[in-house]
Amino acid sequence: MTNRPHWSYSSISQYLRCPLQYYFQRVLGLPSRSIGSGLVLGSAVHAGLAEYHRRLKEHESIESEAILKVFHECWGEKEAGETVVYRNGESREDNREQGIQLLKLYLDEPPPDGIVAVEQRVLVPLYNSQGEYLEIPLVAIADLITATEQDLTVREFKTSGRAYSAADVESSLQPTCYVHAVRETFGRDANVEYTVLVKTKTPKVQRLRTSRYSEDCGRLGDVVQTIQRAVDLGIFYPVESPMNCATCPYRQHCREWGQPSRPMETPELVKLDIPQEAMACSLN
Repeated sequence: MTNRPHWSYSSISQYLRCPLQYYFQRVLGLPSRSIGSGLVLGSAVHAGLAEYHRRLKEHESIESEAILKVFHECWGEKEAGETVVYRNGESREDNREQGIQLLKLYLDEPPPDGIVAVEQRVLVPLYNSQGEYLEIPLVAIADLITATEQDLTVREFKTSGRAYSAADVESSLQPTCYVHAVRETFGRDANVEYTVLVKTKTPKVQRLRTSRYSEDCGRLGDVVQTIQRAVDLGIFYPVESPMNCATCPYRQHCREWGQPSRPMETPELVKLDIPQEAMACSLN
């Protein structure tokens, strides 16, 4: 399951966000030179949350020290593996303290009931809006799945420097990936709840719920199918923006891309006679 070619929300969103970064990481397999501080904080918080939810599910004692130990271990592993890039005004100590505050804030909330799975990984087929199954499947990893007699809910945890809006959740393909995976795995519909740990001066927990339907799952397949065609055609290009570039681990590779003395294979530039369906990937 781990070695089989597959799509995931992270690979889909990466291509939509910056096809050239997708190319460097997933086609050439270039090692990243750095990791953004936000990813380190988010990974460490997620590790602590997973330990907390696992203990709840197994009815084990909830010890904050043990959960924070997992947080610190994950943080140390990330620092040992790559150079951490901090934004202007950030520091390692402030970031770690902020992560600890967010984790403690969530632990002070009422615990979730009816835990079905923690960090559940599933491999499911994808189909397009015509009901045609795609060759490459989807892997989805749900942070937390809870159930009641009436409801099945996938809970996604985010750390963010700002509160999310309803539009952020409604326009994301991530809930669609989860709902599709649950339907294919459990044969049931599910809702998705975002739990956003907001890294403001006064940290807070924000919750937003959303739903997806059959037509959304078919559209997900259409998007993936179009991206696959674009990848097969070698359509890779940079999308330069402060959001993409500030902590991108392939920044130097990107600056060298397209230069005559480039030290790496660069995809050929595609002429403008690109099939219409392949061009659609840049519009979604």
